Amino acid sequence: MGAESTRLVVIGGGPGGYAAAFLAADLGIETTLVDLEANPGGVCLYRGCIPSKTLLHVARVVDEARHAERFGVSFGKPAIDLDRLRSHKDSVVARMTGGLGQLVAARKIRYVRGRAKFVSAGALDVALTDGGSRRLAFEHAVVATGSSPARLPGFPEHPDVLDSSGALELRRIPRTLLVVGGGYIGLELGSVYAALGSEVTVVETTATLLPGVDPDLVRPLHRRLAAAFAGIVLNTRVEEVIPRARKGLDVRTEGDSAWSGTRSFEQVLVSVGRTPNSRGLGLESTAVRVGSSGFVEVDRAMRTAEPSIRAIGDLVGQPMLAHKASHEARVAVESIAGRDVVFEPRAIPAVVFTDPEIAWAGLTETEARAQGRTVAVARFPWGASGRATTLGRDDGVTKLVIDPDSERVLGVGLCGPGAGELIAEGALALEMGAVAEDLAATIHPHPTLSETVMEAAEAFFGTATHIHRPRHTGGRFPSP
Repeated sequence: MGAESTRLVVIGGGPGGYAAAFLAADLGIETTLVDLEANPGGVCLYRGCIPSKTLLHVARVVDEARHAERFGVSFGKPAIDLDRLRSHKDSVVARMTGGLGQLVAARKIRYVRGRAKFVSAGALDVALTDGGSRRLAFEHAVVATGSSPARLPGFPEHPDVLDSSGALELRRIPRTLLVVGGGYIGLELGSVYAALGSEVTVVETTATLLPGVDPDLVRPLHRRLAAAFAGIVLNTRVEEVIPRARKGLDVRTEGDSAWSGTRSFEQVLVSVGRTPNSRGLGLESTAVRVGSSGFVEVDRAMRTAEPSIRAIGDLVGQPMLAHKASHEARVAVESIAGRDVVFEPRAIPAVVFTDPEIAWAGLTETEARAQGRTVAVARFPWGASGRATTLGRDDGVTKLVIDPDSERVLGVGLCGPGAGELIAEGALALEMGAVAEDLAATIHPHPTLSETVMEAAEAFFGTATHIHRPRHTGGRFPSP
């Protein structure tokens, strides 16, 4: 089998992989992109970010219609056409992935459909999806194979035991759904199914939803989900899932004394995180090092221990976020092009796309306490926001984590509608090394939710217009 050659091969067509391939082509580097799908997109576009956000938008529309009665407007009970909804979701995915396919052609990138496996530090074999294989020699490689839903031992292979990918297929809307795991994936998909008519119960092993997220950001979401879900059960572990003889699943739990025992559900969604796709790549044929958790080890320029191979995205560690992968892609390709670059962001924003949304960037209050670090925390409650009140959504909060001596902004957190959009201002402030006065002195439009960032900064100085909270010594505020 004769080998074809390319200067750069990118393995994986997700937001990290296609970003790497596109930038490389823009820089004049001969590039080959290898992926299993007909067009780039990866899990994010095909089975993750985009289909889930499409369905979350529908869920939000349904929820807003139900709550409109408070304003004197009634739409009646929504009628769900599941086939049409599924078709709409699929059309969004097709449009976006098809557009990426056009960009591959416009950039004259060689696109190979198949599964790649390294045979050396300079060559790989591609098992083509339509049969056969190709040997590809390369000068540089960027591995961007992403991650897969984690599985729990003892859970059966069964059509009604779903992972996130299976849940997004929307084969049917079960009457009852148990979500195992109170992280962002479980809460997002649980919100979708609840809006579409399922009785959703969430079981989480820890004492809070969204473990690790600041409790004051989680509280408004917990209250809203408690009203939308059939149940939220904390400090409880699912020990066993047993398919029933005819229909449904028996689920045995231990933990919360009121909930320990066995209950029946039509479907179970397992959402306990993701694992890196580092197996089956032939990395053992190279000097690439893989840690015990399956993550590929890289330096700040995304270089592995094999000089010809770089790795990015979910494959190299937390946080497993598409925007992190895209920025790592730029670093990897620019380093291949000979530029002196490293991946060293001051903040990587994170968003939970529930309703309300939760978003944060930089140092959290929880992290500061764990580190024993003294910080000032300034909060602006959305109950004092004119715009939030007009929306009927005044239960949110904006908070700043600030160094009490330098007054530099160390972290930003939000809970409320649109938090995922608002956090970009916080991320920019962190990257620019802004101090609290920078945010307080920046004129924000009124009435908007973005004003809450400005007023949180004003609250640090005890001068917020719409709340009275005098500044305490060193800028510290008592927890509410």
